Formats: sequence, C-alpha cells, structure tokens
Amino acid sequence: MAEGKDPATDEGGRGPRERRERIKSRVVDEGFVRIERLAEELGVTPMTIRRDLDYLQGKGWLRKVRGGATAQPSTAFHGDIRHRTQSMAEAKSALARAALPLVKPGQSLIVDDSTTALALAGLLSQRAPLTVITNFVPVIQVLAGSPGIELISLGGAYYPAYDAFLGIRTIDAVNSLRADTLFASTTAITRGHCYHQSQETVGVKRALMEACDRKILLVDHTKFQRRGLYQLAPVTAFDLVIVDAGISAAQLDTLQAAGAEVLVADPE
Repeated sequence: MAEGKDPATDEGGRGPRERRERIKSRVVDEGFVRIERLAEELGVTPMTIRRDLDYLQGKGWLRKVRGGATAQPSTAFHGDIRHRTQSMAEAKSALARAALPLVKPGQSLIVDDSTTALALAGLLSQRAPLTVITNFVPVIQVLAGSPGIELISLGGAYYPAYDAFLGIRTIDAVNSLRADTLFASTTAITRGHCYHQSQETVGVKRALMEACDRKILLVDHTKFQRRGLYQLAPVTAFDLVIVDAGISAAQLDTLQAAGAEVLVADPE
C-alpha cells in the first residue's frame, strides 16, 4: 500500500508515517508486540495496526505473525538492521578479532552487507593502508574519513531495510573491480550450503565472490540453526570459514568433513 493512503491518525494526532515509525521501533526493541497492545497504546483500531504491519512488512522492516509482529528473522525475512547488529555481538567481535590478522597492509578488501563483517570493519584502520569496497552503508559510515583507508562505495538501488545497495547496478559496479579478499557472512547454513532471504542479496554476493581472489566466511554458531529461502553457494566455495567457539562438535565435524578449512575464533 502506498504511503499516505491510510488517513487514520492516533490520539496524539500522529499520521501513518510517524505511527509506523513508532511501531517499527517498538517491535525491534521488544522483539515481539501484539496488535491489540499497539492499537490500545496508539489509539487506533486493530485493523489500522494490521494495515500498518502489512506496509512495514512489505518494506522489509518487520515480520507479521499471528497476533502481532516480530523482528526475529525467518526463511523469508532477514531481520531489522538494528536487531541484527545487536544480536550475537560478542560472537561477532570474536570473529572480527580472528579475521583481522588475515588482513595485510596494502590489500584491497570487499566487506559485504552483513553485521558480522561490520564488526571487522571497525578494526580495519589498524591494518591501514587499505582499499575497502562495500555496498553496506554502516561500513561506509564506520570507515569514512579513516586515515589510510581508501573507501569505494558500490552504488545501485538503496534498500532501506537492509541499509545497503543491491540490484543489477550494484552487480555491474562489482564486475568492474577486482580485490584481494572478501569478508562476508550468510543468514543460514543448511546441509553445507549458505542461504539468504532475498534474491537481490544472493545476486550481489555471488558477484562479490567472483570479484575476489580469496573468500572468507564469518559465521556465528546460530547460523547453523536458521533457514533461508535462496541458496547462495556451498560453504566450500569459501577459502576459509571462521566460526565462533559456540559451534557444536557435530557442526564442526560436518564442516571439516565437507572439505571446508575452518578456524575457530578465540572467545577471549
């Protein structure tokens, strides 16, 4: 539904845009909110809240479920960017610390649109000079103006829910470049393959993989418990898989039996 078609205002005189921002923030902060509670707090009908949730789900900000809405990812929903950034923060920091020694001054790197690789981006100034290529706005914000970092932003269609540039123009931009190393993550690992929830993400990540001489996958152990809709590539398509110490022995054995080179990050 196009913005502005719902004329309903809440008791505070707020229109659809402001109300939807409040709903989005509440769902991300709390993880799950019921429709009846939102309707009562915002002073509108449950039907209005349902229309708001339909709109926000269509934009990729949340996932509508029975009785309410959630920010938790699913096979068709990647999760709100703020929720993803906060999730498994300690594990992501451990993965970033394990990956940093693999970066050598003078290299060109691609950092994908994952919050796991974002944790590494915050450490890259320690390895300057570097050229860093990315389609992820938070990485651009972290590295913009950093001494010794030549930053190349990949353009394309901007997807607000992903806070990233995706689509055919992004792929075209990637195809014109060549880098030493890709640092990437994935939404889910099932039967030895990486999965994501959108075709746009898969298309760009495949191009990023083709553009690099070395491909490094950063994944915390929860990725093995999730599901995705669109297959990206087998885990063995990456030259190295860095996992956190929370990975089970069975999951680690499965990765190594498939032929993946695995590095377990030190939690300290």
